[in-house]
Amino acid sequence: MISIDTNTSINTLQEFLESKNWLNTHEKIRVISKPGEGNMNVVLRVNTNQRSFILKQSRPYVQKFQQIEAPLNRIEVEYKFYEAVQGAFISAHIPAILEFDQKNYLIQMEDLGQCDDMTSCYADRKMSFQILEKLVNISKAIHKVGNVQNFPENWELRQLNHQHIFVLPFMEDNGFQLNDIQEGLQELSLPYKKDTAIKTVVHKLGDKYLSKGNVLIHGDYYPGSWMQLENEVFIIDPEFSFIGFREFDLGVMTAHLIMATMDDSSLATVMEHYRGEVNNNLVSQVAGIEIMRRLIGLAQLPLQRTIEEKDYLLQLARKMILV
Repeated sequence: MISIDTNTSINTLQEFLESKNWLNTHEKIRVISKPGEGNMNVVLRVNTNQRSFILKQSRPYVQKFQQIEAPLNRIEVEYKFYEAVQGAFISAHIPAILEFDQKNYLIQMEDLGQCDDMTSCYADRKMSFQILEKLVNISKAIHKVGNVQNFPENWELRQLNHQHIFVLPFMEDNGFQLNDIQEGLQELSLPYKKDTAIKTVVHKLGDKYLSKGNVLIHGDYYPGSWMQLENEVFIIDPEFSFIGFREFDLGVMTAHLIMATMDDSSLATVMEHYRGEVNNNLVSQVAGIEIMRRLIGLAQLPLQRTIEEKDYLLQLARKMILV
């Protein structure tokens, strides 16, 4: 297996891609760079004398937290997702897949250009109506994809995600040093970690997450997976996808809209746009759990909020979980 990163020499990458027939005739690599901060995988932008494209490779660990083991085959799940959602509407909102190398856990895909992920919404504290509507419509289109009975279970990655969403954030002694993130956060978290009513709901939803559902979901539908170029929206990083329940994607989406805007009406807004057969209480519960795990778990966000604002968000999340 070849491992690629920004330290890989241009000559080495040129020879490898030529051996795979992934380069055009007379195409020569000029620059290798990082298009952004990847959480799960190694992601490179390759500029040639003819074009630019993206290479994405999985490792046996989480790229951002390399002490956490992660299944290598998640890149194949991502490839299968892109294959499954090919269609007139969704295709306009995902990068085109150019090649896939299962042996080297490597995807070559379209470079979407100089667009940014939408994590800036946490600082901006807003989300435009037009962009929100597109995001909801894309999620609905994903959930409507048919013929996915043979989609990968993605079991190992779901187990890892289950630990970080439904288990570790709610353990009193989980090894996370929350006061290193923000003074007072550890003390703020303790009542929620001791709340048996919350834990009962969290445990139940954790079991549901690990059970097979009936629709294809993205599995990590949050601003880090949303790319924006002016008024256009693209969806990336579907390595957490599986056949689950639509309320999971909608709940995660709602949670991040609430954390960004500090507006608890985001749930009603998402439901109003989605207009489908959805259990609103289940969306609320998933959103509440996602808010909590992002505030008191390992997977922290670029979210600059006062301790008082985080207190408000945690109280709101409790109400949403116990709806």
